[in-house]
Amino acid sequence: MNRIYLILLSIVFILSSCTEKEESVPEKEGRIIILMYHRIVDGEPGNLYERSLQDFESDLMYLIDNNIHVVDFTDLANISSTGKMPEGNSAILTFDDGDNSWYNLVAPTLIRYRMKATFFLWTYMIDNNSFLTWNEVEYMSNYTLTNGKKPFSFGSHTFSHSFLYQSRNNYETAEEYNQFLDYELRESKKKIEEHTPGDVTVLALPFGDGAGDPDIIAAAQRNGYQLVRTSVRGAIKNPDFDCFAIPSLPILSDTRPEQIGSYLFN
Repeated sequence: MNRIYLILLSIVFILSSCTEKEESVPEKEGRIIILMYHRIVDGEPGNLYERSLQDFESDLMYLIDNNIHVVDFTDLANISSTGKMPEGNSAILTFDDGDNSWYNLVAPTLIRYRMKATFFLWTYMIDNNSFLTWNEVEYMSNYTLTNGKKPFSFGSHTFSHSFLYQSRNNYETAEEYNQFLDYELRESKKKIEEHTPGDVTVLALPFGDGAGDPDIIAAAQRNGYQLVRTSVRGAIKNPDFDCFAIPSLPILSDTRPEQIGSYLFN
């Protein structure tokens, strides 16, 4: 009887050891994709840069179903400083310009899915036309989940949404051009920080213009930015990425959710 008991006990121990070993196997280091949205609409998109709410939710479900973790630019900065990629694939959700659909449609959807995002503001247009109001920006930036975390952060999309690189042709001297860059980056950052908690450290280039340009990067650095998101398509594959030339994937009206996976799994 004792012998049978010992045999059964040994079997249980072996099986439990195997289970623990299987459960403790970490995921492989993955990639990070930055998704770029503009306006979300409740219905059919009216142009290429609009995304239907239904398709937006399909994107979020694709992330969930494929175990793609939603992180933010604070996480990205930590990855750069530590030199270690996270386990598994990740995505950062970003939105450009300042459309009021962010308040009416995007924020409630992200809250329901418990996901975070970064919103890049064209500050000159806030409080105008179909854009957000500063009161809405303040509400979103201070919204707090039950775990005490704030899911929504704001970055700069410059003051007037000008072509930063192409605009150099409008100035006779390098000094004048740098003054233009400083104004666009400084005034936007200053205005956003007046209405949101924390510092603005992330810049998204309008039209993706000037990606990798040393003058624009220098202007970003001297105005307190630590990260610059471009419109160059791609994913981050290792921790030594260029913080001032971060790639992204524009999500347009006709983008299929599977295209996200093509940047992460291939």
